[in-house]
Amino acid sequence: MTAVMTVLGIVVFIVGLLFSIAWHELGHLSTAKLFKIRVPQYMVGFGPTIWSRKKGETEYGFKAIPFGGYIRMIGMFPPGEDGKITKRSSSPWRSMIEDAREASYEELQPGDEDRLFYTRKPWQRIIVMFAGPFMNLILAFALFLVTMMGFGVPKSLPIVGSVSQCVVPATQASDTCAPGATPSPAAAAGLKAGDSIVAFGGDRIHSYQQLSNDIRDSYGRTVPIVVKRNGQELTLTAQITKNQLAKLDKYGDPVPGAAPVTAGFLGISPTTGVVQLGLGESISKMSDMADTGVHSLLALPGKIPGLWDSVVKGTPRPADSPVGMVGAARVGGEVFALHLPASQRIATMVNLLAGINLSLFLFNMLPLLPLDGGHVAGAVWESIRRRTAKLFKRPDPGPFDVAKLMPLAYVVASIFVGFTLLVLIADVINPVKLT
Repeated sequence: MTAVMTVLGIVVFIVGLLFSIAWHELGHLSTAKLFKIRVPQYMVGFGPTIWSRKKGETEYGFKAIPFGGYIRMIGMFPPGEDGKITKRSSSPWRSMIEDAREASYEELQPGDEDRLFYTRKPWQRIIVMFAGPFMNLILAFALFLVTMMGFGVPKSLPIVGSVSQCVVPATQASDTCAPGATPSPAAAAGLKAGDSIVAFGGDRIHSYQQLSNDIRDSYGRTVPIVVKRNGQELTLTAQITKNQLAKLDKYGDPVPGAAPVTAGFLGISPTTGVVQLGLGESISKMSDMADTGVHSLLALPGKIPGLWDSVVKGTPRPADSPVGMVGAARVGGEVFALHLPASQRIATMVNLLAGINLSLFLFNMLPLLPLDGGHVAGAVWESIRRRTAKLFKRPDPGPFDVAKLMPLAYVVASIFVGFTLLVLIADVINPVKLT
């Protein structure tokens, strides 16, 4: 049964990924058609075509490798300096430029002269190229809202799950109490599993995060704790001691790799429940996730040595190791094989696809060719050049020839391919697994 659920999870992930790719390309397609740019092809996937159908002037289809997609627009690059579309050269770099320029005019038909991509105003080209990643951002936002406000997210509750019998620092490998160890304040006060914390030190408690912060700020104090036990409220008293504890972020989650901090210690572990978030809290959490995504993207070069070691030396991969689509599909299979309620498995899968779409948005907005962000940057630069020329009453410099950057684009693409292959190998032989 586990194998069946794993396969089902992988299939669901691939379907979700294909939809995300199609949704991305739909953004490009719809805005290109809005601005009367001719689009001969709309394809989901790469490699050999497995199905296609032509409707109007556009061929729609699926290709064999489901990890990408594209639309082909006529006239992505302006003609060369001689006004011609093609011009051969013995220089390999110049040939790259001319080949890219020639490819952008394939299937050019009579009447297409005013339907070329490069002839559109810079702001229109920006919209066309930004529309694809923006569709991924919209989808990520919607999926995150579904998980946070609909299914809910796991959250620590101000209910005692367990009571530590002694004071154990976070730096200690085991939580086993040594003979003669100091009893924890919670054990000494008589707290029990199942107690719901109503008030701490005179403050009404509304969340475990609030309770945790109050405990950490109260070391050295004797505080009253109001608990609800078997339907009745009891007031207990605890002498909060200090201890070495994990550093927490603003959501109350441990900060990976951070040194322990000295703070107040009570000695309880919370019960975890699934809680539906409000709109404001969901948006705030998504904003922080986007910020984390940006920092993770910028940190990718620093992850390469760890990936290499995981492939060559078999070094265990950390939880924040880069994962490709194959690795993500594998995680999707593991999600469906978890021994959790069906609603939680679905929520985890939806959350995984939301994260993929957020990553697609951030990655595609990098201002590098051949990514969408590179074309956006080219259109922005053209707009600046033309506005500057107009301001100083100089001749219009004309379209910015993005084709001249194709040698750089090939270098960037080669780096991306190399990194993708490294991640793929790591995902196959030393995958990141759910814990």
